[in-house]
Amino acid sequence: MEFERPSEPLPPEREELELAVVYEDEYLLVIDKPAGLVVHPARGHERGTLVHGLVGVAAGGERERRGIVHRLDRDTSGLLVVAKTEQAYARLQALVRKRALERDYLALVRGRPRSLRGRIEAPIGRDRDDPLRQSLDTDKPRDAVTHFAVVELLDEHALLRVRLETGRTHQVRVHLAAIELPVSGDLVYGVKGDLGLTRQFLHAARLAFPHPISGETVECESKLPADLQAALERAREH
Repeated sequence: MEFERPSEPLPPEREELELAVVYEDEYLLVIDKPAGLVVHPARGHERGTLVHGLVGVAAGGERERRGIVHRLDRDTSGLLVVAKTEQAYARLQALVRKRALERDYLALVRGRPRSLRGRIEAPIGRDRDDPLRQSLDTDKPRDAVTHFAVVELLDEHALLRVRLETGRTHQVRVHLAAIELPVSGDLVYGVKGDLGLTRQFLHAARLAFPHPISGETVECESKLPADLQAALERAREH
């Protein structure tokens, strides 16, 4: 008896998406991703992803993740770099492995930090009991390091600048929750509905790295989007 082999998923087709490009040359582009936009196709998100909007532009890597060097969660806004050539993709991946891709986030957390800056080093992986969550309680831990510094102390909140040394799934959100500084608005690990937020207060505000071809520094910054700025103002009024 012969069995049909399951067909491979079709490659993403080009979709017209309005994307905010803050830097572009022949090798790469840096995009300011809005909250709600999924980076690459996944179960439940077969259409309308960033990858679909970059078909014919991005290059390198798997066809479902063409050009994607690092990612942001769907409801995290801000900057990410995308490769436009195979060479740029390989070299950007090398920068990630060498931890030479600087990624700074702004995060509003509920609570008051015990120090003005800190380093969180705690392996994370898929939670033992809930496959949809990442956790320190995992059977497959992967090294994860997060740095934070206080930008502004408020009565019930703190605005932090967070820098990733590694890039694990949900790393910032899991690490901050682990030190009892949950991210405001985070539906999974943080304070749901805090300050009227409908998503986590997490924004990739700065991206800096040596250009994969020229070696010159590329540095981009992104302001807080309107929904997060409004939540910050509400926190200041408390």
